[in-house]
Formats: sequence, C-alpha cells, structure tokens
Amino acid sequence: MRVVFVHGACVRDGSWWWHRTAGLLQERGVPSVAPALPSCGEAGLPAGGGGPGLSEDVAAVRQALLDSDEPTVVVAHSYGGIITAEAAAGVASVRHLLLVSSYLPEVGQSLSDFGDGSPAPFLDIDPGAGTFGVRPELLVDTFLQDCDPGIQARAADHVARQSLRVTGQPVGAAAWQHVPSTYLVCARDRGTPPRLQREFARRADSVVELDAGHHPFLSRPAAVRDLLLGLQ
Repeated sequence: MRVVFVHGACVRDGSWWWHRTAGLLQERGVPSVAPALPSCGEAGLPAGGGGPGLSEDVAAVRQALLDSDEPTVVVAHSYGGIITAEAAAGVASVRHLLLVSSYLPEVGQSLSDFGDGSPAPFLDIDPGAGTFGVRPELLVDTFLQDCDPGIQARAADHVARQSLRVTGQPVGAAAWQHVPSTYLVCARDRGTPPRLQREFARRADSVVELDAGHHPFLSRPAAVRDLLLGLQ
C-alpha cells in the first residue's frame, strides 16, 4: 500500500501539511507522496488569471498516481477532493479514497457549486490579479485552532495565493462513483462547517467523524494514520 496526499486550496509545500501523518505511516512501512499543485504556484508558474488552473492540478496528481502500480489510497483534503474526482478516475491502482472535510463533485460540478454564491469571510479575493488566499489574521483561528503552537507558528510559511479560476472550473469525471470511498467529517472544523461536511459525505460509501479541526492530519495524526491503515 502507498498513500497519495492531495492538499487543499491556498497552501503550498504539501509535504509539510501532511508530514505528521506521513511520518507515522512511514514507521509502519507505508510510503506516501504529496504532489505539488500548479494552481498554487508550486510548479514554477505564478498563480493568476492566466496561470495554472484545475486541469494542471489534475494532471499533476494523475501523474503521481500513475508513477506506481502499487495499491494506492488517495487522501484528498478540502479542494483536493475536486482534483481527485477527476485525477483518480480510471487509475487501476487506486483502491480507496479518503475525503477529509472535502468535496465530492458530480461530473460538471465545480468548487463554486458547493458555496452559497458569496465568498467565505476568511478568504481574500483579488479579481484583478485573478488570485485568492486566506486572510492571514484568520488562518489559525479558522483552520488550525486545535493544532499545537509550533504548527500554528509555521503554517503561515506554507500558504499561497491560488489561481481564482479553479473555483469555477468543472470536473470531467467523478472517481468516487467507482472507487470505494470514506468521508472523514471534522467535527470542530471552522472553515467547512460540519453540517455541510455531513451533506457532502452522503455521496461517500462510509463516514467517520473525528473531534478535530480542518487539518486533522496535523492535530490528530495518529487517528488519521489508524484510519488509513484500516482501509488496507
């Protein structure tokens, strides 16, 4: 078994966001990888109106999935569920999807279809530059309130401006319709309210709840590790 981690919106350095859980998995002999997402400026091209979008993110994750034929679990966080819906479709090695506070889009749906039409208060949107990001003053209280102070202090070094157009670009496939899936509801999440997560989770095959905020793989890494090991 191996794990492919797909991070969410407005962050970079995926391996940092996943490092606590990845380290515990490695101790059990389970390797993992966290592909870089071009729309977050991780592939050498800046985010923006003319920058990389969803299709580039999908291609990056799909390549990571195709790099090995070892049985794979994909862990998709938040916006990562949008990418994974298309990237994991038809990849024979993918045996399970773990969606963490995530979205499970139908074919033709985009990230914006899961909102109410107004921007979230914790986002800073720059239509002129074609980017969006998390308001720095709200990062910890919204997304990391249950993490230790060390993680909270370092998180700001791993956020990013992202191409705004990813929010309106539809997916061309829905892997969760064909691959076994588990939804992890984060019951203390202040970014994606638990009531919305539970609605999204209806599309998954099974649902697990954890008393954690938006990033349980940082605040409760052993619990996420155990959940993953149980999916083998």
